[in-house]
Amino acid sequence: MPARLIVNADDFGLTGGINSAVEELYRAGALTSATLMATGPAFDDAVAIALRNPGLGVGCHLVFVDGIPVSHPEAIPSLLGADGKTFRVSNLDFIQSLLRGHILPNELAVETQAQIQKLQRAGLDVTHIDSHKHLHVFPAVAGPVLYTAERCGVRAFRYPNEPKWARALSTRTPWQRQLAQAALDFFEPRFRRMVHLTGDEQTTSGTLGIAATGTLDAATLRLLVGGVRQYGGERVYELCCHPGYNDEDLDRQRTRLRASREVELRALVDVVPEISRNEEGVELIHYGNLGIPGLQRASGQYIRPTGYEKVH
Repeated sequence: MPARLIVNADDFGLTGGINSAVEELYRAGALTSATLMATGPAFDDAVAIALRNPGLGVGCHLVFVDGIPVSHPEAIPSLLGADGKTFRVSNLDFIQSLLRGHILPNELAVETQAQIQKLQRAGLDVTHIDSHKHLHVFPAVAGPVLYTAERCGVRAFRYPNEPKWARALSTRTPWQRQLAQAALDFFEPRFRRMVHLTGDEQTTSGTLGIAATGTLDAATLRLLVGGVRQYGGERVYELCCHPGYNDEDLDRQRTRLRASREVELRALVDVVPEISRNEEGVELIHYGNLGIPGLQRASGQYIRPTGYEKVH
């Protein structure tokens, strides 16, 4: 069996330009998956795109920082910023509050359920979860998030650890990304132990492109794909990317990734379809193809959660 690669675009639903890029890339054979923000300003447009492209794997991009919650503010006060209505703006503020024990696990569970079930109630088959800024790598977040996702019928998730061989190929890692990577490295061993103890979930052997976030161009992408062929064996990897159009809608969003989104869009179009044309080496899949749920989907026996199920 060749190595398998999931090509996943984050921030689906954030802007119309990102949504258009996701659809264009999927139809060009350059993308297999996208994670949708439940309260993204372009949520409805993203849902329409997902429904008319049923082969696109769609996960839930859980947001706990710099966004609007799905839950009523009174149900999740520990997750909110100073205004008492929206999440904390700063990633650092969230992490500090988390480490001080100010963020309550049951409120993380409530908001996780609300975000996943919003997608399910829109008619989507939620293939997996990941999180904005990879916050689910923190054990205090991973516990309630993974437990709740499983109760919502979603057992696949991003493993936010990049192999050393892949990091070495990203030679222009921004300093902000280096700091974030250091935090991921510190908490990853405990996260890995938690994952191994659960048993029923599906994930990958690692996530590529984390170090290259903001600098992922065609040259770097070719190196990463070549690394999958060389080091992949029969493993499954995810390529995390952030394609889109740098337009007026994006100007209104708080994001560091602007011009780089169009660079990634072109890189994906140039590189990823080449994988499908090769008869061996790398197989393109999405999270919905993994594990027993993947076999059930392939045979037409999978029963999609509606989002109205009771979660205990």
